[in-house]
Amino acid sequence: MFPEVLVYVLTALAAVVVVLTRLRLGGDTTAGRVQISHRLLLAHTLAGTAAWVSWVAFLAFPVETVPGSLGTGIVALGLWWLTTFFGLLILARWLPARGKHARSGATDSWSKGPWLSVLAHVGLLGGVFVFTYAYVTATV
Repeated sequence: MFPEVLVYVLTALAAVVVVLTRLRLGGDTTAGRVQISHRLLLAHTLAGTAAWVSWVAFLAFPVETVPGSLGTGIVALGLWWLTTFFGLLILARWLPARGKHARSGATDSWSKGPWLSVLAHVGLLGGVFVFTYAYVTATV
């Protein structure tokens, strides 16, 4: 029972990570060492939205009731892993820059440093591991 509840809670938190990343980085402001590509942010948002919708569909409709829902779970997990990859690439904007002409990192109104991004995207990585484990062990 507990792992199943954990999957539902992490599903809601994953949606929050995708939405807040879009809100935080969607403008023209920079946070971190460099401004990230808008294409990378769009890829993160689209993959995250598709992952969330397909994962919720997988959780809402058991395999016995809808033909092909097992494949939906596999697609959803693949999209979660893709979203996590894009999120970790976004997180790379906080890596320290070295060199003669390197600039210091910029901050924004959300936080003073990378901690919110680290918490969100490393947390999403952990959540995707939990999703994968729950899927493989047929917990959900």
